[in-house]
Amino acid sequence: MLSVPGIAGGDLALSIALGVGLAAAVGFRVFLPLLVMSIAAYFGHLHLSSGFAWLGSMPALLMLTVAAVLEIIAYYIPGVDNVLDALAAPAALIAGTVVSAAVMADVPPLVKWSAAVIAGGGAAGLTQGITSVLRLKSTTLTAGLGNHAVASGELGAALGFSLLALAAPVIAVAAVAVFCWFGIRFLRRLFRNAQPLTPGPPP
Repeated sequence: MLSVPGIAGGDLALSIALGVGLAAAVGFRVFLPLLVMSIAAYFGHLHLSSGFAWLGSMPALLMLTVAAVLEIIAYYIPGVDNVLDALAAPAALIAGTVVSAAVMADVPPLVKWSAAVIAGGGAAGLTQGITSVLRLKSTTLTAGLGNHAVASGELGAALGFSLLALAAPVIAVAAVAVFCWFGIRFLRRLFRNAQPLTPGPPP
């Protein structure tokens, strides 16, 4: 597992960037980024803030492993994926806040929780919202046949953003910003193309 230089030393910028990067990954899959964080903390490569040390314990690691596997499988079941999206919206906001606060070690409580709620919860909510709308459009346009591709993309993004956040937090935040920019533009184009043409006045 990749180490996270500078976090234990209280580097505020890196701590916040790490939290935002992991929170954005939570928007793709709720439990997988938490599992990656738990593994990193368990093997001593990630320093968790006070009150969140339990996330690096063996019971937490096992629990998150089971939850992550079940979540991954469920998103490949037609119909269940859309139901999970509805449930994942509030869950992503909460998990994004928690995961951000957990990795902001040696950060003043006011700064930590403000950044966790606004930046962490916001990043998780934004990525989750983009992928939820994308899956809904896929369900409408392909009768659900394209949802497996969406699920695979989300899985890869959740794992990729999680590992990138641990290895290079600032680059991870930049990647999140680029993804959100392109994602919003893509969805706007989809909605624009899906709008029916209004008939003009008769000649």
